[in-house]
Amino acid sequence: MSYSARNRAFWNSTSDAYQAVHGATLRQAPLAWGVWRVPESELRILGDVTGRRVLELGCGAAQWTLALRVLGARAVGIDLSERQLAHARRAAGSAGARLAQADAERLPFAGETFDIVFCDHGAIVFAEPEPTVAEASRVLRPGGRFAFCMSTPFRDTCIDPSSGTVTDRLSAGYFELSHVEDGGSVEYQRPYGAWIRLFRAHGFLVDDLVELQAPPDGTSTYADFVPAPWARRWPAEHIWNLRRAV
Repeated sequence: MSYSARNRAFWNSTSDAYQAVHGATLRQAPLAWGVWRVPESELRILGDVTGRRVLELGCGAAQWTLALRVLGARAVGIDLSERQLAHARRAAGSAGARLAQADAERLPFAGETFDIVFCDHGAIVFAEPEPTVAEASRVLRPGGRFAFCMSTPFRDTCIDPSSGTVTDRLSAGYFELSHVEDGGSVEYQRPYGAWIRLFRAHGFLVDDLVELQAPPDGTSTYADFVPAPWARRWPAEHIWNLRRAV
């Protein structure tokens, strides 16, 4: 079974449980980043989305996509999992949100269709980075924005392989970061230099790398992702904020 097929099967089997645990929080704070839900109004990653053509990669139940449409964006959400999209369509109701089942490694859109492509712990985690970044570049107009939030290499090198938990010790080899198979899903990571070379190869300029810090009083439904004290000392998540060169 391919990694893509494995991840599709994983999300189809876990979507209901995932939405039961996290869905209410995601609906209450849809325009927010990462496991600590840092508000977009504070970070201003996407900017003014009014009238902009926006694509969310790995939309899940489409909390981001639906909230962006309320702000006036022409937002589209895609996901590999039909079960996740069932939750999205139920949330959208009669709002007419554009949702589609698609693989981020092979997007079903013409070139230069979107002004913004983004994801928040979405497809960029569960799709191979090389074709996904290439596809994001292809469907973006020149000057368009590509932003995504995901785990940092810093966190991923501190995962104890015997327990799967994040510790304050380096465990994994940094230069060997590639993909992790946990028996269910397959997740991807690259060293920082590899990310930057990949971006440059597809015409992206790095405008910012926003390293997220857990707030002192922060709580998260993603308790297994990283302990709060750890994420207050070291960056467990970051947002790459990129612009396609003109």
